[in-house]
Amino acid sequence: MNDLFSNNYLHIIVRCLAVYFFVIVAFRVFGKKELAQLTVVDLVFILLISNSVQNAMVGPDTSLSGGIVAAVSLFVINFILKKILYKSARANELLQGKAVLLIYKGKMQYHNLETAQISIAEIEAAVREHGVEDCSHVDLAMLEVDGNISVVSDDFKKKSIQPSSHKRKHRLKGKIK
Repeated sequence: MNDLFSNNYLHIIVRCLAVYFFVIVAFRVFGKKELAQLTVVDLVFILLISNSVQNAMVGPDTSLSGGIVAAVSLFVINFILKKILYKSARANELLQGKAVLLIYKGKMQYHNLETAQISIAEIEAAVREHGVEDCSHVDLAMLEVDGNISVVSDDFKKKSIQPSSHKRKHRLKGKIK
């Protein structure tokens, strides 16, 4: 049991915490878009980042116990941080940011697109992925804190309202007879 809290394992824990927070801050600084749909370039980047910080976390200790201490440290700090983010809106906004308005009532918010570094082609593709042909038909498009783009459109509302109201009328006619 003394080995678990030896100086070497304490160093591993501190290094893991430092790397964990560094990676969180780096992703926050480089933007939410990095966490949205992963491209091949993004995937390679994440794999290389994880490989590059591995030695920084465990140092010269490549033993099984050193690896387990590093993994447990990461699980514990991740658990604690998630609890903090859940309970504190301010901490959540600080670390994860806020949703960003990209389109409002068919009008692109160019300043926000530029700030989020989302090109016109990317927002148009996201709108099409949500089944809307043209950005002018979008009531609201938001870059969410998780990096996904959510889209609400007047086309979708019309499609979803008409069938359900039609079904309701049909059912009422059946009951009246």
